[in-house]
Formats: sequence, structure tokens, C-alpha cells
Amino acid sequence: MRRVYLDHSATTPVRPEVLDAMLPFLKDEAFGNPSTIYSYGREAKKALDEARAKVASLIGARPEEIFFTSGGTEADNLALIGTAAANEKKGRHIITSSIEHHAVLHTAQYLMRHGFKVTFLPVTPEGLVRVEDVEEAITDETILISVMHVNNEVGTIQPIKEIGHLARERGIIFHTDAVQSVGKIPVNVDELNVDLLSASSHKIYGPKGVGCLYIRKGTRINPILHGGAQERKRRPGTENMPGIIGFGRAAELAGQELPAEMERLQALRDKLIDGIMSRIEDVQLNGDREKRVATNANFSFRYVEGESLLLSLDMKGICASSGSACTSGSLDPSHVLLAMGIPHEVAHGSVRMTLGRDNTEADIDYVLEVMPEIVARLRSMSPLYNR
Repeated sequence: MRRVYLDHSATTPVRPEVLDAMLPFLKDEAFGNPSTIYSYGREAKKALDEARAKVASLIGARPEEIFFTSGGTEADNLALIGTAAANEKKGRHIITSSIEHHAVLHTAQYLMRHGFKVTFLPVTPEGLVRVEDVEEAITDETILISVMHVNNEVGTIQPIKEIGHLARERGIIFHTDAVQSVGKIPVNVDELNVDLLSASSHKIYGPKGVGCLYIRKGTRINPILHGGAQERKRRPGTENMPGIIGFGRAAELAGQELPAEMERLQALRDKLIDGIMSRIEDVQLNGDREKRVATNANFSFRYVEGESLLLSLDMKGICASSGSACTSGSLDPSHVLLAMGIPHEVAHGSVRMTLGRDNTEADIDYVLEVMPEIVARLRSMSPLYNR
């Protein structure tokens, strides 16, 4: 059976080049602890610095502004909790959006339970944050704004540059969760006017369990872990050397291939969207058509239950999702789609398809061949479908 993987926003396979770079650090060739001063440690420290420089280069940062973490979730936690703790004497108000990943939303709710006030901004029906809403939400107590760069479910690209400019004018720290944008679209921390940026390795064909937080020099932030001086005391704990080396190599490859791969994937995405919309009735594209990452297509199929659709696709060898992989076990409809004003019954019939470097035009042709049959079969069993 043909297999088509269309869930690259959940995770990506480790590239062979990345694995090759990692292997010496998993064996006895380069097992040293970079905090030690003898030869094994010095060699590890050199490799650590080189990986840090590669990740920094991908986002236009300086190497000393990159702090490695266990992934995007930890980076988001460090950004929000660390900033709140370091700046609470200035104020206790935080602004974020209603469509953030739960790594931000749940962390914001945690801070609310500890005395901080959080404003959750609405979004347009297309899934976009309005800059004017950010401006209206700012108070004298606002110490942090956190808005994701690319939404993980519907792929919308938020106006980060404009929000960052506003935050800088007001002297407010600005964080963006860029887990779904780094390596997929051009990202430059100076052009985006961000002070903090979260990224993850396994979204760009690197290993799981490693990510980073970019912290602009001079930004006040406290560590949330304690017990060591690693990562310049911002993130203690012996560095995950194999993971970090893999992250560095993946970032290097992503930067080299970004322009051509963006163009190729956008063409495949557009073919997928146009094909689905023209072949199947009662379907809608979720998220802005133009302001969207090249890898994402999210649809809602009326009169179809999303889980049944996903299982039917899986039986045909097609891997997709109904939203964030972190909430795939939930029966609740996507909080992102609900925030966009999509009714519960429509949101329940949503499918996210996210493309990657191994997808081909033949993959899209296959999806367009089997999808209408699957939707028609499921609708024929629905008491709500009368055609």
C-alpha cells in the first residue's frame, strides 16, 4: 500500500545527514561533557559552539543569544515564566492570543493562578491577530506580549513584525513561538523585532527532545530550572550533545534549502487545496489563503466526523491529523477553529495536512484520488447529510 506522510507539523523524520552528524556523540568517539576542561570536554565544547552558531544563523541571531532547551514547550515556558518572574516589579500583565499552542496557553493560565493578569486576544475568521487589538490591550502593567509566528493548526502567518514594533515602542518584551516557522519561512529576529523566540529541532528534520530559546541581549529573564551553570545559567543541566549537534546540522540544511523548498512546497500545497475544494462539496479551507505557511492545508468537511476521516485516510496509507499532535487524544474540537468562529459541528470535521521535503506531486494526486471517495462514504452514513 502506498504511504503518504502529511503530518510534518507534528514531527518530521531525522534526515540521514543529521543522523550522521549525531552518531559520533552517541558513541565513544565524542562522548565528552562540554563543561569539563580536558580534551574530551574541549572537543565537545567546540562542537556545541558550532551547533549554536548554526542555529543562530538560521534566525539571524548571535550565537550567544541561543539557549538550548529540551524542546519548544520548555522554551515557551522559560519565555513566559522566566520573563514574568524577572519583571513582576514592573507589572503583572501579559498579552497573548487565543490561538496559541497549549505550551503558551497553559503556561499563561499557570501564571494567572499565581497572580498575573492575562489578556487572550481574539482573532479574525481567517485566524489572524489584529495589531490594533494588541495596542488596545496594552496597559501600564504590561510586561510581555507573546504571539506565535505561524499557527500550528491552520498555518496563518501572524503580523509579528508590526506587533514587535509596537512592543518595542512601548518598552514591552516580545516573545514569539516560532516552532512552526523556523526552517519553513524566512525568520530574522531583528526584522521581526522580537526579544524572545522559541524553536524546535524535530520540526525541521532534527531529533526530538531538543529546541532553543533565542534571548536578545539585555532582555530580563530568570531561569526556571536550577542546579547548574550550563547555558550561561539560563538553562542548567548537562547539554544533550547528540540532540544539539543534530539540531545544528538540521538548521544548517534548512537554511541552505529554504528558498527552493518553499517554492516547491507552496506549489504542492496549492494543488492540494485547489483539488480538494473543486472535487468535494461542503468543504472549507481554514485559515487565510495568502498569509499562510507553504506547508499547511487545513479543511473542514461538513457532515463528516474528523476522527473517522483520519482513520479512513490511514487505511489508505495517508497520515494526517485533526490539529495539534499535543492534543490529538482529545475529543474536543480545536480551540483554534473555535476561536476563529467556526461552529463546533464543523470544527469536528477538520483535517490538517502538512507537507514536507519527501512529498511529491504523485502524493498529492493520490490524496485527491482517494479523498472524495472517503468523504462520500462517510457522508452516506451520516443522518445529517441529505444529498
